[in-house]
Amino acid sequence: MSKSKNRSALSRMISLFLDHKRTLGHRYRHEAWVLQKLQRHVEQSDCRDLNAKCFESWLASLKDHHANTRRKWYQIVRHFCVYRQRSEPGCFLPSVEGAAKRQPYVTPIILEPGQIGRMLGIASTLPKTSDSPLRARALRIAIVLLYTCGLRLGELLRLTVSDIEEQGALLRIRESKFHKSRLVPLSSSATRELRAYLRKHRKVFPDDTSTPLLCNNRRGHVHPYSPVGLRCAIKRLFDAADVQDEQGRRPRVHDFRHSFASQALLRWYREGADVQSCLPKLALYMGHVSIESSAHYLHWVPTLQRATSHRFEQQFGHLVEGGAQ
Repeated sequence: MSKSKNRSALSRMISLFLDHKRTLGHRYRHEAWVLQKLQRHVEQSDCRDLNAKCFESWLASLKDHHANTRRKWYQIVRHFCVYRQRSEPGCFLPSVEGAAKRQPYVTPIILEPGQIGRMLGIASTLPKTSDSPLRARALRIAIVLLYTCGLRLGELLRLTVSDIEEQGALLRIRESKFHKSRLVPLSSSATRELRAYLRKHRKVFPDDTSTPLLCNNRRGHVHPYSPVGLRCAIKRLFDAADVQDEQGRRPRVHDFRHSFASQALLRWYREGADVQSCLPKLALYMGHVSIESSAHYLHWVPTLQRATSHRFEQQFGHLVEGGAQ
């Protein structure tokens, strides 16, 4: 069988696998990306089809990725191969034990308001380019929405003009993780920032509801910001604003989401709110299926420790008598 035919067979099986999963209600966008990445590797190698040698060389190309990412991608490919074996018993199947060992996730860095202020100030001074006429304003509104709304990066990048409702006071997040859509109300300051950005956006890009909120203008065509491009731009802002923790670590973009949850918790303690009754609201706002998912984003940072200690003292300090013996 020719190499092109083998490639077509692999491509056909990947399509059948994805169609099967999507009929069951799964979106499988990330899985499709991983399998297409594997398919391109097979096509560019000397392997006639996916086999142990080709699979090992693909794994070797992923050595710079985090162990948990490599483990997840390994499992995606194995899941596909299990499906393929039902109609092709002789096809390659990765072993169960071959996946990378799970590693502890990196401790997030909780961003402080002062650090965000420095980043916004630097973002506002960035010069525009021919491809990115709204570069400064786009990066500024990206930081504002990530920090004040706790959006996932993909949610931010998928926003279009039609997703902005109530004159910039409400975001409609469509079909995000766990197939959930939700409405995200903005604070008054974030609303002002978004309204100012939209006024500039309408002057530069077509007044079309399908236009991405964050976009470039390359060769006369509108293109949404890419995840890699926005990550790199934000990382440069982290460095320019000297945003790091005590160990000199630079935050990840996803740490905006951790910071949003921790800052919400801190705000409730300072306002004297019933924190337990507020947690379901946090889960709903962040698009989680349960409170347990939101708990992953709540961290015992020093500012929160001081706020809880102060609240405990206000409520029960009068009951504490005596001192150290």
